[in-house]
Amino acid sequence: MNQVLRNILVFFLIAFVACKATAQKFTTHSVKKGESLESIAKQYQVSTQTILTYNKEIKKGQTLRANTILVIPATAQDGQSKPIVVGDINSEVVAEKHEEPIGFISHKVRRKETLFGITKRYKISEDELKRYNKVLYSSALKKNMVLRVPKYKRVKKPDTELNPENYITYKVAPKETRWSLAHKHSITIDSMIVLNPDLSKTTDYLREGQELLLPRIPGSSVENQDTQIFTSYTVPPKMNFYRLEQEFGVKSDEVVRLNPEITEKGGLKEGMVIRIPQQKLDAGDVNTDNFNFYEVKPKQTEFSLTRKLGITYKELLALNPDLSKGLKAGMILKLPKDQIGDFEVRNALVLDKLNLIDSINIAIKPKVMFMLPFRLNRIDLNDVEEIQKQLDKPSLLKYSLGFYSGALVALDSVAKLGVSVDVKTVDNQLNLAKTKELLLRENLSDYNAIVGPFDLASVREVAVRAADKNVPVITPIRPNKDVSLKNVFFSLTAEQLLREKMIAYVKEVYVDQNIIVIADSTHVAASNLLVKNFPETKIAKVIEEEKNIGVSIDMLKSLLSKEKENWIFVESDNFKLVTSVTSILNSLNNSLLDPENDKEKVKLRMFTTQKDNAFDSDVISSTHLSNLHFTYPSVFREPASNSFEKAYRKRFGSEPDRYAIRGFDITLDLLLKLAYKNDLFEISKLVGETEYTGNKFSYEKDFASGYFNQACYIMSYEDLRLQEIKMIN
Repeated sequence: MNQVLRNILVFFLIAFVACKATAQKFTTHSVKKGESLESIAKQYQVSTQTILTYNKEIKKGQTLRANTILVIPATAQDGQSKPIVVGDINSEVVAEKHEEPIGFISHKVRRKETLFGITKRYKISEDELKRYNKVLYSSALKKNMVLRVPKYKRVKKPDTELNPENYITYKVAPKETRWSLAHKHSITIDSMIVLNPDLSKTTDYLREGQELLLPRIPGSSVENQDTQIFTSYTVPPKMNFYRLEQEFGVKSDEVVRLNPEITEKGGLKEGMVIRIPQQKLDAGDVNTDNFNFYEVKPKQTEFSLTRKLGITYKELLALNPDLSKGLKAGMILKLPKDQIGDFEVRNALVLDKLNLIDSINIAIKPKVMFMLPFRLNRIDLNDVEEIQKQLDKPSLLKYSLGFYSGALVALDSVAKLGVSVDVKTVDNQLNLAKTKELLLRENLSDYNAIVGPFDLASVREVAVRAADKNVPVITPIRPNKDVSLKNVFFSLTAEQLLREKMIAYVKEVYVDQNIIVIADSTHVAASNLLVKNFPETKIAKVIEEEKNIGVSIDMLKSLLSKEKENWIFVESDNFKLVTSVTSILNSLNNSLLDPENDKEKVKLRMFTTQKDNAFDSDVISSTHLSNLHFTYPSVFREPASNSFEKAYRKRFGSEPDRYAIRGFDITLDLLLKLAYKNDLFEISKLVGETEYTGNKFSYEKDFASGYFNQACYIMSYEDLRLQEIKMIN
């Protein structure tokens, strides 16, 4: 593997040097206490606007904080910066332009008026109204407030005027989604967006109390009236009253009362069009607690739909009476909450299972940037001994090169599928100033995605600059719910979610086992979470002294049950405690046997809700872990021999490590999605969970932040081998 990494290292040094030869030069300045934007600009002979252009996190008039790193452009001749002229790189970074109004109208706010109602009345967005009424950014709308309403020179579109009598301003209730409301009001998602252009383009989230313009539900135009809604139904051959009652839930005498022609013509006749009362359902019941929702796709038929959803057409029609008018693309159908079929459910939305390899479009040619911390500036290729040391020990260099070697194999794989990818790789040196410098050289709007960086400060910088260009950023760092990271895909599942997934699995298989928790003082939260979910949990006290940590064997024995299986959760990242507890449990497991029949008298099984590095020590015997059926949540699984490993060995002559596998999986997932639909934000709404060599991904948008991977594995040691446990739900 070291030879592989050295080869990649040489490749990057060549690319890095070539890049430096043509790039504009920059210098950095560490702000000192008392310095201002003006004094720094004067020192480097640049304008304040030039500094603001290259340092987006600094705002005009803002007091500079000491130790802030600023990027300053410099010339090759004298190292001093000069103001940037029109046509320089500065022209790529411009402020967002807004349409200028042709005038203003004064509007005095009336009682019960809302921003939503005012903007709809004047056909402007809330952002446009707030832009000329700054008080609305910090204060709520008040009666008698006078607003400046901008007027714009906009071409009126013909035949698009809405009849206000046919629409209502609807306030979103708890647990309602775009799909539940679209179903309730019998419209498509596209129509909802047309009616409400201010709806977010990056997330489907609706907040409670949010106001939407929606069609009136038929029969709801008169307040508090009790109106019956009917469906026109054409009687098919061999239809009778019994089958009508079974299908529509309506008695025969009610059908005859509503359709007197049945009596006149001597009963039900084929081809007769009759009225059938629709079953009423309280609108408040149509939410994510009670139903899942599915959006009908183009070219779907009744047969293909019912086969996919695992439901009969009769059952589907009973839930969705509008189907009697015909199946149409874009219709939102509701399904029983417990319905099982050939699909995946995310936030009550049914997603189709999609084979990405079979769905690629070779006409799409994505462009991707890899920004990884190789730190080549710290390496001397002539110092073979030092390079060997770097590659032999866990290090950022080894991680970065391993990750990228896997990514190269992924690029080879999609190339064989006919997909052409334009790739650029840069070294940000794990340095924020370097990251800023690299970004200034690039026109980010040319890229379809950025992979990396590996440090949060650089990720935030890349995300902020890429967001303006609508470019996604995919990073393998620990998730961070930062409001500035709305375009970031965190490929590593959050530790808290891993805990929740583990507890969900235990709940699935739990009967009445005796649960014991061994947790040190830094893992009290994990202990409390287990007690909350399993109130009968017993706590084994951990002895924590200055140079010693462990548990009492006698105390642990007293907590064990002879009648029930004992499940022991070990929650710690302390190597000494984990090693000690594993050894003690294994010895108890071996000593508490019934010598007469060689069957366990006391059964023990070890768990953890978070597997830290302490569990990976060579001191801990895999035999012990296997004896205890050690079970834990993981973002990674040990891969079986597959095409990736063969391709990796063929290209690099060695076995891939975990970093290479992760680089391959993240990159292949990204490239296949881009080759299907060259918009990662859009495809993330359509594609559910994807799985590759050793990782799986199920990205879910947080309404206030980025996209977070929800997927994980439950792993267990069985017969000296690690095996994946399939969860029931």
